[in-house]
Amino acid sequence: MKFSLRQIEIFAAIAREQNVSRAAEQLCLSQSAASNALVELERQFDCPLFDRIGKSLHLNASGRALLPMAEQLLDQAREIESCLGGGILVPLTVGATLTIGNYLGTLVIAEYMQQHPEAPVSLQVANTQTIVERLLRFDCDIGLIEGEVSHPDLLVEPWLEDELVVFCGPAHPLAAAGTADVATLAGQSWILREQGSGTRRQFDRGVAPMLGRYTLRLELEHTEAIKRAVESNLGIGCLSRLALREAFRRGSLVEIRTPELDLSRYFYRVRHARRHESRAVQTFCAVCDRICGEARRTADLVLPFIP
Repeated sequence: MKFSLRQIEIFAAIAREQNVSRAAEQLCLSQSAASNALVELERQFDCPLFDRIGKSLHLNASGRALLPMAEQLLDQAREIESCLGGGILVPLTVGATLTIGNYLGTLVIAEYMQQHPEAPVSLQVANTQTIVERLLRFDCDIGLIEGEVSHPDLLVEPWLEDELVVFCGPAHPLAAAGTADVATLAGQSWILREQGSGTRRQFDRGVAPMLGRYTLRLELEHTEAIKRAVESNLGIGCLSRLALREAFRRGSLVEIRTPELDLSRYFYRVRHARRHESRAVQTFCAVCDRICGEARRTADLVLPFIP
């Protein structure tokens, strides 16, 4: 075999980082050692893998074709290493969107860590667009997202049915009515998630066209910030019922029923189609299923109290 596993590891790190220095630091190598390994790999096969523009590296067509195979090979090598080392699960990086990460993902991670305390695991929380980008760059092993995504390199599995809920503060005029038609909703000031989030994407597709012109008063990146702003009577919001269940129970926020709107959606489990599905990923998915039990909807989940 003309190449070594170390060369493939260095290539993959440089491809992910698009920078030799950062890749070398990640692999505990000197910059010259990483650069020489890449140059030697390309020389051996007379096959450049990057376009070099000044000091910048950009994957070319050959590099883009190689990267998924390289990542799969490295995943399988880690599995072999794990098996030889006594069956310890390989490190796992989970990407979760904000609603899932804050209200459900942490519970799954905690259960996974309790069952496999020796297995390294990390949770990255961001919006749907960011998690998808990380999956495509092989920075995450599995993603838990709340926005629909269609990409030929991703495997998307429906996980749980969820729904968005329109809500207001207890002092808001709509709190007493409890129900609002589209015309009434169109006249309100809205506090919404940022562009790129799954929640905002569904609002823009399923709610905004029904409202026509509406007032966007605030655009915030975090569900808790939106809840606090709505509690302060700055406007009305639209978030996952999962994020609102305890606030509704306490009475700090009030649901506004919207019979004219279909706010149902799904949470999804996503992974790269060309990446080896490690035993750690399989184990994590099994923990997800155990946490959910027989529930198929987030409204039916039996979860501990979330203040």
